[in-house]
Amino acid sequence: MQLRPFAGTYLTDPAVVWRELLNAPKGVHFADDLGLWVISRHEHVRRAFADAEAFGSALTLAPVYEMCPEALAVVMRLDVPPTTAAADSPVHARTRGALRATFAHTGPRVADRYGPIVGRRVTELVARIADRRGGVVDLVPEFTVLLPLLVVVDILGVPERDVPRIRSWADGQIALIWGQPEPAEQVRLAQGLLDFWHYCQALVARRTAEGATGDDFVSRALRHRDGDDAVLTPAEVASLAFNLLVAGHETTAGLLAHCLDRALSEPARWGRIAADPAAVPAFLEEVLRFGPAIDGWLRVALRPLTIGGVDIPAGGRCLLLIGAANRDPAAFADPDRFDPARMGGRGHLSFGYGPHFCIGAALARLEARIALVRLAEAMPELRLARGHQSRFKPNLAFRAHRTLLVTQARSSQRT
Repeated sequence: MQLRPFAGTYLTDPAVVWRELLNAPKGVHFADDLGLWVISRHEHVRRAFADAEAFGSALTLAPVYEMCPEALAVVMRLDVPPTTAAADSPVHARTRGALRATFAHTGPRVADRYGPIVGRRVTELVARIADRRGGVVDLVPEFTVLLPLLVVVDILGVPERDVPRIRSWADGQIALIWGQPEPAEQVRLAQGLLDFWHYCQALVARRTAEGATGDDFVSRALRHRDGDDAVLTPAEVASLAFNLLVAGHETTAGLLAHCLDRALSEPARWGRIAADPAAVPAFLEEVLRFGPAIDGWLRVALRPLTIGGVDIPAGGRCLLLIGAANRDPAAFADPDRFDPARMGGRGHLSFGYGPHFCIGAALARLEARIALVRLAEAMPELRLARGHQSRFKPNLAFRAHRTLLVTQARSSQRT
């Protein structure tokens, strides 16, 4: 089979392809165009996430195409130690423990530590958009991308003036690894990735020189390290920052855009968000299930495996189709219907499963909930612009909106 994720139906409406895969007799297919084993059924994707002894993460951040020699030469200069997405045990268990100790990841801790940051940033951005009533606003660059990026730079103690280049570097990493850039673009993106890594190294060096006394994440991680490389090395602290600056905003940006697209597609639904904030968490879970911000993720078979009657050789790279798994009728009733009142929707795999479950899940949920409620309260007349059609960036993993154009009546009132 051929998945063709960068054009055609998969790019505009991937659920059509997911349904074809789920309806096929076998739940595992080999995509000749990508050289990947495609795993689509819920039980199989969950198994792959959960079984770290059978499915490794070391190649998660390796491109799925043959990189040109010039770009590869730049990438080979990256000496980023694996700590999160691309780390396997025992390294992952150690670095994950350090991350859990220094980064708030449970609902109550996230609300207590990061809630004020999120609230302040949401208020700033909502006010900025509300001041432009009567015109057309693209919520992608001005809200869905900017909000989580501002939150994560606040958490890491990064100067706000660096936001534009951090966004460019992060977007470049995603395009370089999970996209299909032309050779000249590969070189440019690879150089940006190297510059990004050097930036994170300099950030750690600066915090170390300052005595790591601040309340930012990097300072917390350095204090947790306490000079002991067996806990974390300085390079691993930089690697954690490097990964958080990407994962900490790109996935939440996707979630926010998907939420707003769904909420604004029906005026009554948008009105209910302001009228009944208590129902927003269930709405968020259904958005996560129905259209995840990351709809595919990579693993590698560490030994010969048989899944759904299909043999996968050792070393075979596997694409876990999260989007398809979340539409599996074996796991969800009437899975292709968007139902904010769905019972059992939290069985989705949009934040992964098992040892690599997204440590920022609670923060993403908090940001999305506060953002949706405050935006709906401030701008009840917000609507998708006439002729809106969802269009996504070509990418194997990240389902990111290109634009989200909205209009609002001049009578909208801010709260």
